[in-house]
Amino acid sequence: MPRLSIRKFLNNKALAYLIAGSFLLLSILLGISIGTVSVPIFTIIQIIISKLFGFISLDQIDPMFSSIVLNIRLPRVILAGLVGASLAIAGAAFQGLLRNPLADPYTLGVSSGASVGAVLTLFFNLSIPIIGSFTLPLLSILFSWVTIFLVLAFAQKIERSMRVETIILTGIIFSSFLGAIISLMIALTGDELRQIIGWLLGSVSMRGWEYIKIIFPFFVIGSIILIFNAKELNAMSFGEERAQHLGVNVQKRKLMILTAGSILTGAAVAVSGTIGFVGLVIPHLSRLLWGPDHRHLLPLSIITGSGFLILADLISRTIISPTELPIGVITALFGAPVFALILLQRKRTERRG
Repeated sequence: MPRLSIRKFLNNKALAYLIAGSFLLLSILLGISIGTVSVPIFTIIQIIISKLFGFISLDQIDPMFSSIVLNIRLPRVILAGLVGASLAIAGAAFQGLLRNPLADPYTLGVSSGASVGAVLTLFFNLSIPIIGSFTLPLLSILFSWVTIFLVLAFAQKIERSMRVETIILTGIIFSSFLGAIISLMIALTGDELRQIIGWLLGSVSMRGWEYIKIIFPFFVIGSIILIFNAKELNAMSFGEERAQHLGVNVQKRKLMILTAGSILTGAAVAVSGTIGFVGLVIPHLSRLLWGPDHRHLLPLSIITGSGFLILADLISRTIISPTELPIGVITALFGAPVFALILLQRKRTERRG
């Protein structure tokens, strides 16, 4: 009876959004407040209200606090939130499409493909006329999109039924190969070495509002495409044949979902580097807490993933302050054990079945 009550409690979707929203809000306030100089939460609220609505004059607030919040911590927190949200919703979509909780942009090789595109851009200092600063995310998205389709094509060659385990193994193979290409470029580079290595380890430090402008349109486009395909993801989670019987154009929807996931992953990798396990852990935990319905799982993954990466970034810059750890280190320390637990749980379930 208590277990049933807990499940009923968690299945209340309004409550789910309230819990996830509260977690995100708390993460934002902590992310802005805590640092070398602590900023009182009430002062943060005053500064944000003043900037948004002008109800309070910034002249009444300590200029040092205003500068720290508006120029350093707020853009950093927003960027971390957007990256976390992008990776989490992409992971949720890939897991639903492939019907496997082990699928995410990292294990499928999509992040590695995006990394190759970004490193090539940095290595050759590429800038496409007209689009300028959007060269980096666009090439990352292009390479991530090509990678996921090469992974699927190769998996189909190995096994026509394209079992999910085969797809994930193929993704890992591609990740290793693409990682070798990145290592080769690092070995050949000169002055850009420090920049590329620092970027590859994953960070949202000192990015500023410019990087938010780069990722935001891709985040909106990719998220809208996936949310509009939530019902189709629900149908495809029971298998492609079942989805076809329910009237879903499987090939068209699969292309849309994979493209949207690549857009989100490519843009996130372009602005923050390679940050693993967010797209694996957050959708899995959200699914355990609030169920597999993608109409709610996708937006809840956005909210929870955003809050999670903000907290991970907070830990990365404060745990051994004044030195900063790469944010990818924190997500891996948390995500790798969860990945192992998911794998063990799946094996136990298969043995019982």
